[in-house]
Amino acid sequence: MAKTFKASKFQILTKIIIPANISTFINSLKVNIGLSLVGVISGEFLVSKAGLGYLIVYGGQVFKLDLVMTSVLILGILAGIMYAAVLILEKIIERKK
Repeated sequence: MAKTFKASKFQILTKIIIPANISTFINSLKVNIGLSLVGVISGEFLVSKAGLGYLIVYGGQVFKLDLVMTSVLILGILAGIMYAAVLILEKIIERKK
């Protein structure tokens, strides 16, 4: 219908496609927060000399459970903060609708 009224591709994208898919974008962000952290930590497991992934591996190798659990706790808090930020973003976007 927008093409019938001579809308450009950019107008179709910004006025129809993106607003219709905002909920999909937000839900994808919610799911991928955890997956992104898994990817980062997995990379640190393999090649890092510093970071939370390194502390988890090092703590496991030297039997220091406090290092492992502290790193996991920090990851959980970080994931919670990122998830809360996405929820706030979602509420802001829903208010503008």
